[in-house]
Amino acid sequence: MTSPLGRLRPEHLPARRVADLVRDLDVRPAAGGEPLTSDLVLTGVSMASADTAPGDLFVAVPGLKVHGARFAADALARGAVAVLTDAAGVELVRAGAPGAVVLVGDDVRALAGPVAAWLHGDPAQHLVTVGVTGTNGKTTTTYFVDAALRAVHERTAVLGTVELRIGDDAVESPRTTVEAPVLQSLLALAAERGAGALTTEVSSHALALGRVGGLRFDVVGFTNLQRDHLDFHGDMEGYFRDKARLFAPGQAARGVVVVDDEWGRRLAREVQIPVETVATHVDAPEAQDADWAVVEADVGLDGVGSRFVLRGPDGALHEAASPLPGLVNVSNAALAVVLAHAAGVPLDAAAAAVGRAHEIPGRMERVVERGDGFPLCLVDYAHTPDALVLALEAVRPITPGRLVIVFGSDGDRDRGKRPMMGEIAARLADVLVVTDENPRSEDPATVRAAILDGVRSVRPDMADVHEATSRAQAIADALRLTTDEDTIIITGKGHEPTQEIAGVFHRYNDRDVLLAARAERQGQLA
Repeated sequence: MTSPLGRLRPEHLPARRVADLVRDLDVRPAAGGEPLTSDLVLTGVSMASADTAPGDLFVAVPGLKVHGARFAADALARGAVAVLTDAAGVELVRAGAPGAVVLVGDDVRALAGPVAAWLHGDPAQHLVTVGVTGTNGKTTTTYFVDAALRAVHERTAVLGTVELRIGDDAVESPRTTVEAPVLQSLLALAAERGAGALTTEVSSHALALGRVGGLRFDVVGFTNLQRDHLDFHGDMEGYFRDKARLFAPGQAARGVVVVDDEWGRRLAREVQIPVETVATHVDAPEAQDADWAVVEADVGLDGVGSRFVLRGPDGALHEAASPLPGLVNVSNAALAVVLAHAAGVPLDAAAAAVGRAHEIPGRMERVVERGDGFPLCLVDYAHTPDALVLALEAVRPITPGRLVIVFGSDGDRDRGKRPMMGEIAARLADVLVVTDENPRSEDPATVRAAILDGVRSVRPDMADVHEATSRAQAIADALRLTTDEDTIIITGKGHEPTQEIAGVFHRYNDRDVLLAARAERQGQLA
């Protein structure tokens, strides 16, 4: 990350009257409360009391465990001038902060985005906005799109899992998609700093929880839908429904959908906005009817990247490339080229820019190069069964010796995928080092045991299977077990700067730990 973005708010704060908010949006003063005065002015919106600044409207929404209205007194003490909440929250606010100005709405979470957009004067109107959703590939595709948009816009913004960046200034991102008031504030800050376009990842949680409310994207894209987050969505049908929210007429003007899986084909059939389809599997049946199709692909045995040919709607063929290896990144690059073109970038310029995109943190990131007794070492975020298959298949062709994987699975998340991850690793890698990802509140040994059950179903003798109770130790073990003919891929955390153990966040990054382990190993070999 480079220089910070201040408090993620524009330098020139808006000033809008609370009375006008009541007039313009579907909110009203809570019955029996303080009357609104004409001089009561808002300059910001917040949903977290700790982030509240003087002049804010504090939006108090019901949470999984606690209603946000319980934190209204803290927000008011920090300078909030009013609270917007639902009927259940009104009494909680009055109990904790008698005399507060309280507004009420029927669906306060859905109102947060439109209220913030209203406050900032709908800043998205001053930007070309692109949103990317799907299970795997959102981050990579978003960075590819941003690279293409920079071919025609002097300054851009990109928001997502890795960082929140406007121009050359960036901070670590707290989540894949920030809450609606932060998003609208970043849109306003991007416009203020002269950005011409903004690209953001859009998670299924964000869509279900209204985090992109108040923003109608110019173009949205869909990568794929694979098993993930079923602890939140319940089943794949629920997961699909939430992803599809991004393609509603009020949320986006047009879309681009990869139709390599049935979910993508269904989305393209069912949406009510104009959609272009992209097929990225060469010679697959869906390529015949897709608007865009990859008709040739060379994944590049040197592992540096992949080249492909993209057929357009008019039948013309276009040379393109991905700077990352593997067919999965051909898919991500093809989608990015079409998204950027739909967002106004000339096609040839979009393809050239995607092919030159910089390395993406934690996405097939080459951390240690092969040679001098050391294996090629990569860090990749693959944390779902399908993503793990794609990652291992991508690096197998560039591995002269053994393919070694360091991996785990999350605690407090979808338990059903743990043995699946173990089975995939046992089938596609040669040497396995099973360790922890983010155990959260679970016993790490329990999570590892479920993974090892899947490993055992494929490899009953457990040959070349190792278990490490520390992720750093797992990486050191992998280096000790390998030569320069081998490849190590460390999956599951990618760019993440922390590891959550027993509810505590510890500073941790796979890349940093890998480089430290390499230096230590180099000293031992000297």
